[in-house]
Amino acid sequence: MRRYESRHAPLAPRSVFLRRLGEVVALSVGLVVVSLGVGMWGYEHFEHLEWRDAFLNAAMLLGGMGPVETPATPGGKLFAGFYALYAGLILLVSVGLMLTPVLHRLMHQFHLEEGTEPAAAGDEKSGRRGGRTGLDLPRKPGGKR
Repeated sequence: MRRYESRHAPLAPRSVFLRRLGEVVALSVGLVVVSLGVGMWGYEHFEHLEWRDAFLNAAMLLGGMGPVETPATPGGKLFAGFYALYAGLILLVSVGLMLTPVLHRLMHQFHLEEGTEPAAAGDEKSGRRGGRTGLDLPRKPGGKR
């Protein structure tokens, strides 16, 4: 199954783009909410923090800022270390997910604009293929490429 249009296909309508963007934003928000719940549970369980303090620590880690309180128990220290690694990964994954449809649309637009430029004079003689790649291809004897 192909999620995005190929580079030769026309640009998807704005409604399709907005639907794709909404899907990945919903997926990212869901991932962050589940991760926040896991972090809150861990801080409550291992560090015996109240839910508000557990929320603050987990949210700060997921936001890339770092914990507010230093863990005091051995289990809490292990949990905080592993959760910090996990939270950094979730931050990168969620940002990447949300940027994917935007960057794909921009790249697709640039590619379509590049393909509509008129060929420069002399492109056939230089061996270029329709002015697409910008590379001069050597000709074989007899004028063939």
